[in-house]
Amino acid sequence: MWESETKSVRGREYGNGVLSSNKHGVKTDGFELRGQSWYVATDIPSDLLVQVGDVNFHLHKYPMLSRSGKVNRLIYESNNPDLNKIALEDLPGGPEAFELAAKFCYGIAVDLTAGNISGLRCAAEYLEMTEDLDEGNLIFKTEAFLSYVVLSSWRDSILVLKSCEKLSPWAENLQIVRRCSESIAWKACANPKGIKWAYTRKPSKASSPKWNDLKDSSPSRSQPVPPDWWFEDVSILRTDHFVRVITAIKVKGMRFELIGASIMHYAAKWLPGLIKDGQGQGPADDMSISTNSNSSGGTGSSSWKGGLHMIVAGTKEDTPSIQAKDQRMIIESLVSIIPPQKDSVSCSFLLRLLRMANMLKVAPALVTELEKRVGMQFEQATLADLLIPSYNKSETMYDVDLVQRLLEHFLVQEQTESSSPSRPPFSDKHMYEGTQRSNNPNAKMRVARLVDSYLTEVSRDRNLSLTKFQVLAEALPESARTCDDGLYRAIDSYLKAHPTLSEHERKRLCRVMDCQKLSIDACMHAAQNERLPLRIVVQVLFSEQVKISNALANSTLKDPVETQYQPLIPNHKTLLEATPLSFQEGWAAAKKDINTLKFELESVKAKYLELQNDMENLQRQFENMSKQKQTSAWTNGWKKLSKLTKMTAVENHDIGPQISTTAEQTRKTPRRWRNSIS
Repeated sequence: MWESETKSVRGREYGNGVLSSNKHGVKTDGFELRGQSWYVATDIPSDLLVQVGDVNFHLHKYPMLSRSGKVNRLIYESNNPDLNKIALEDLPGGPEAFELAAKFCYGIAVDLTAGNISGLRCAAEYLEMTEDLDEGNLIFKTEAFLSYVVLSSWRDSILVLKSCEKLSPWAENLQIVRRCSESIAWKACANPKGIKWAYTRKPSKASSPKWNDLKDSSPSRSQPVPPDWWFEDVSILRTDHFVRVITAIKVKGMRFELIGASIMHYAAKWLPGLIKDGQGQGPADDMSISTNSNSSGGTGSSSWKGGLHMIVAGTKEDTPSIQAKDQRMIIESLVSIIPPQKDSVSCSFLLRLLRMANMLKVAPALVTELEKRVGMQFEQATLADLLIPSYNKSETMYDVDLVQRLLEHFLVQEQTESSSPSRPPFSDKHMYEGTQRSNNPNAKMRVARLVDSYLTEVSRDRNLSLTKFQVLAEALPESARTCDDGLYRAIDSYLKAHPTLSEHERKRLCRVMDCQKLSIDACMHAAQNERLPLRIVVQVLFSEQVKISNALANSTLKDPVETQYQPLIPNHKTLLEATPLSFQEGWAAAKKDINTLKFELESVKAKYLELQNDMENLQRQFENMSKQKQTSAWTNGWKKLSKLTKMTAVENHDIGPQISTTAEQTRKTPRRWRNSIS
């Protein structure tokens, strides 16, 4: 065992933990155990039999009556002076504590340790071993050892508090639990630079900390003490005692971040299922989380592997239900002591705790409290933590209603903080800093991307109703989304998983999306998406046309160099920031298809131009051939007509102006007719 770190002068007066009685009426060399019975090693025959549980103690009346008021009263109030048998069934500490008390009554030296002091103190109180019967009685000496030896030691305080688990309510009534909790709290809040006592640096993988093997973990000058040095030591306590210690630490003013970290460390050890990744697991898979709980309960047990450290009496059939009840009690206790400040524990831890709370049917008030805590830091959540299975026999695979409530708590918290911008007192500095971080305008955008990813994941569930999808998609304000690509991806996934939707239902589903907030890639995908209603496709094309027109109009009003570089960079960054990564990855195949279609379209255009050139060439050849035929037919006719005209002009050479005028009209008429024909 470790030696106590601090020894006081008053502690040395009690023989460094060895008690002895100066007065005794029966000389003895000690006690002897024969089977289930203890006998005093003396020549005087026993005249008192004391039954404590299944163990019998063959003692003498005088040493017990002189120091125990309880035994004195039981014998003399029985109206039977010859009574030689009494039973102490409800004695705290059991046969082990009574053995030490009986040895003290006989004057045998008793070695007090951190493991037996609490049981012996409670047994002394039960046996009424007060100063009225004898000076320096057992109550006085055990109380002095507790006050001057145990409470001054870090290790002894934890061991005594651990040993009090089987001594309720005596340890509570005698203030042993309270005093040990406060002693641990004072030492945990001490300045790490001034710590000189040993502590457990790292958790043991196979068993509980072995106190006598941990001298090497004592702090040294070369190794600074970390602020979480006390986490592992405190985590061996039972839940109710851990709550008492954390409550005392809060009163002492420790930082809420450290308190939250200690709670997460404790939960990781006592709730093995909390650290498992719950993605893709159903309720049946989660029932195996409590199979590692250890139900053995010894104060100095070295087989501690996590779980409640208590004795559980039951059959193999009801063991899972008992373990579930124990874990439910742990969750309820931890939720009640989480510091109220934001970021005292991580959002992932709260969501996993909420997942187990729903599975184990924790009290509704505490579940609501957990949901509000998640809403305070909902922007820190991840998709894997939000995929909580539905444990209330719902038709859907995941608990969509729970995410809806978390989102509502987040929006209420945002609205409350925006409507009350008054600065809190300076003493609440850490809380004020956490509140300021939540007012970041990017919080809603992160939540919007998270909700879009969640909708994409749960939309594959065929049992998800259109109303639930629509309500969750429309819960956030329009300003939360600068780009609706993620929402479009979720809608497309829902349409793919629900091919039997009517035209009206598809239009209703697509109304949650703003076509003007789609990126270029999303518009190109939507224009070729056969699952979308025709009206939505038209809106997408129209909005894209408007964007192009506005871009061209704006580009004409700016400097060519500026329009070539400046607008493109911000727009590209905006698109990348607003478009979810999962959405970009999901459309990689669609981009390849679009590029293939573009290439095919260009090849079709080239073939069309070749065919058009061939057609023009054929048309020219046809026109040339037709012109040649027309020229050979009409030329002969015109030659004959010109000869006839010449002969008429020679014969009528002497005719007057009227004949010449007629001849001119005759020449003009066929020329006009020929021009009209040609």
